[in-house]
Amino acid sequence: MIVEFLQVYLPIVVYILLIIILVIGIVIGLKAIKTLDKLNQVVDDVNQKMASLNGVFSLIDLTTDKIVLVTDKVVEGLSNVINKIFFNHKRRIKKDE
Repeated sequence: MIVEFLQVYLPIVVYILLIIILVIGIVIGLKAIKTLDKLNQVVDDVNQKMASLNGVFSLIDLTTDKIVLVTDKVVEGLSNVINKIFFNHKRRIKKDE
């Protein structure tokens, strides 16, 4: 009797559970697709904002390059002057001896 009950009703219970799992999977899949669409919109918005700031970043990069070039020239000039002062002083000391 139990065997007959299991043979008749167990497949029905299994099919109902599989249908429930399938429906839950479809709902989760749809929610995941909606979430990915929202995420894609956010990423596109961030990309547009970064593209608009590229001009500002390139201007800042160009400015810092020019400032570095000027400071390098100033430091090079000062080091040349200091080297001339000290090397001339050493040469004078050697000539005096």
